[in-house]
Amino acid sequence: MKNNPAESKNLFPDEKLCRLIVENITDGVYVLDRNRIIRYWNRGAEALTGYTASEVIGKSCADNILMHVDEKGENLCLGACPVSKAMEENSPKTASVFLKHKKGHRIPVLVKVTPLIDSEGEVIGAVETFSDNTAQYYLSENVKRIKRLALLDPLTEIANRRLLETFIQAKIEEVLRYSQDHALFFIDIDDFKNINDKYGHETGDLALKMVARTLIRALRPFDLVGRWGGEEFIVVASNLNPRKCEGLAERLRVLVEQSQFSSSKGPVKVTISIGATMIRPDDTVNSLVERADSLMYKSKAKGKNCVTCG
Repeated sequence: MKNNPAESKNLFPDEKLCRLIVENITDGVYVLDRNRIIRYWNRGAEALTGYTASEVIGKSCADNILMHVDEKGENLCLGACPVSKAMEENSPKTASVFLKHKKGHRIPVLVKVTPLIDSEGEVIGAVETFSDNTAQYYLSENVKRIKRLALLDPLTEIANRRLLETFIQAKIEEVLRYSQDHALFFIDIDDFKNINDKYGHETGDLALKMVARTLIRALRPFDLVGRWGGEEFIVVASNLNPRKCEGLAERLRVLVEQSQFSSSKGPVKVTISIGATMIRPDDTVNSLVERADSLMYKSKAKGKNCVTCG
């Protein structure tokens, strides 16, 4: 008996081809069973998170792997987990969250969870897809141009002091001419000397990179973050009114607090103190930075790991 030609042209003839297709999807894809144990992890998930399949398969999604948090820093694995909700309610769920990369920094991702149903209608697990939700702050051509002008900090690869000063001056002029609302945050890593003393300067450099990556991925495309010097960073937040200024500064503080990376001497976590201020028409670059710096020291005096606005 001859095979039916229609059957021989089946688009998905076997499991091997289906797996090949999923493996080559650029989005992250992973499958969990009813107990939220990871059973499958594709190459897209490896590329986005830094974790290989061998590192995560067989583990719970809550086992200190992705550690999804919302923009307030709340750990979703311990509460409003999209995977748990999808399985409990037997309906797809979508959420914008921040996952933890293997190197420690936070990455904003768009998560879509679909429950898996067996032939008897029972939920037996879920499949989650996630994609990078970061606004492309640096377009490739701009990165090349900025590097040629030596406007990037060589360690953290974010704006250096020279670029920050130019950008700040431009924002002061916008406030003066157009009455636009812009803010400046002066950020300092708490007890950074202790990190260098305890873990070494190489680990200290990794901490600086982690903070820089977390900050840049938490901001909007038209904001700028740069390294002012040492363990000090400056964020210039554009089109931000006074009501939202403190909220954004608090968001940055929480996301850094929630970030960490591993070292030979154990996990490394840092906190930051922030001074946040609105840009005024009569500001100069020096007066603005000095005011924000002074507010940052008030955060230090209040116990560190906090925000002071003024």
